[in-house]
Amino acid sequence: MSDINLADFKQNEKDTGSSNFQVAVLTQRISSLTEHLKVNKKDVSSRRGLLKMVAKRRKHLDYIRAKSEDNYKKLIEDLGLRR
Repeated sequence: MSDINLADFKQNEKDTGSSNFQVAVLTQRISSLTEHLKVNKKDVSSRRGLLKMVAKRRKHLDYIRAKSEDNYKKLIEDLGLRR
């Protein structure tokens, strides 16, 4: 998942705030932090930050799903979020 091309999720060149882009950024950060926590098991503050990021991504995904089911399905498929 860490090989996500963030440019693919932008709606235009200056896009930084759309929900699709935010989910992609959060997914990349979550993946990176998960790898960090595999090595540093006692890093409690980073684990808390990870849980906050996961919750924020979930809220963005819920918003996207409410707006467009097709967009939601395409996004989770592109990011590989569901197994």
